[in-house]
Amino acid sequence: MRIAAGLMSALVVAFTLVGPGLSWQDATATVAPPWAAPGPGLPLGADGLGRDVLARVLAGGRDLTLVSLVAAAAACVLGVAGGLWTGWSRGAAARAAARVADLMLGLPLLLLCVVAVVALPGPAAVIAGTVLGGAPLTLRTVADATAGARHAGYVEAALARGETPAWVLAHEVLPAHAGLVGADFGQRVVLALHLAAALNVLGFGPAPPAADWAAMLRENLPGLGLNPAALLGPAMALAVLAGTVAACSHAFGGRGVAR
Repeated sequence: MRIAAGLMSALVVAFTLVGPGLSWQDATATVAPPWAAPGPGLPLGADGLGRDVLARVLAGGRDLTLVSLVAAAAACVLGVAGGLWTGWSRGAAARAAARVADLMLGLPLLLLCVVAVVALPGPAAVIAGTVLGGAPLTLRTVADATAGARHAGYVEAALARGETPAWVLAHEVLPAHAGLVGADFGQRVVLALHLAAALNVLGFGPAPPAADWAAMLRENLPGLGLNPAALLGPAMALAVLAGTVAACSHAFGGRGVAR
C-alpha cells in the first residue's frame, strides 16, 4: 500500500511537471470560437478566448507544482530540524521555540499570505506562507516524537557507545521518524497547493495568457453554462494532484522505521 501510494503520487507529480511538453499546440493560441463545446480535436472544448482547454490543463500545473514542492521542502526541513532540537533539548531556548511555534499556529494563514503577496512575488508568498503555517506544525509533531524516542532502547544504546547527541539524532532518531517525515512532507505539499491556488484565483498568479489551473477557475467560471468542461478540467486536475499527494501522506503516516 505504501509503495503503491508513493508510486502513484510520483507519477501524478511527474505527469504534471512534463505536461507542457505533452500538449500538441500552443496553450495560448485561439483555435475555436469562445466557449466552444467539446468535440473532435477539442476534447474539453474552448475557453472564453477560444483557447484549447485540454492544452491549457496540460500546461497549467507545472509552475504550481514546482512552487508547492519547494515550499513544502523548505517548511519540512526547517520544521524537522527545529523539532529534533526542541524534542531532544530540555533548555529554556527549546521551550521558548515550542511556545513560538504554538503561537504561530494560531495566526490566520491565508491573511498572512495575502499581506505577503503585496510585498513579494506570488511564488515567494506561497513559500513564505507554507513555512509560516507548516513549519511550526512539523516542529511540534517531530518534537513530540523525538521526546518520546529520547529514552528508547536504541537511543540509550547509542549514547552508551559514546555517540554524540547530534550523531544519535542524525543516524538513529531521524531514520526512525522516516514515515512521520514522509507523511508530513505530503501534508505540506497539499497546504502549499491550497495557498498557491487561493492566491492565483485572487489574481496574484502568473500574468495572462499563461496557463495556470487556479487562474483557469477564475477565467472559466463565467462560461460554466456554455462549456462546463472548461471549469471542470482544471478543477479535476487540482483535485487529483492534491488528493493523490494526500493519499500518499496518509499511507506513510505513523509508519516509522521499526526498532
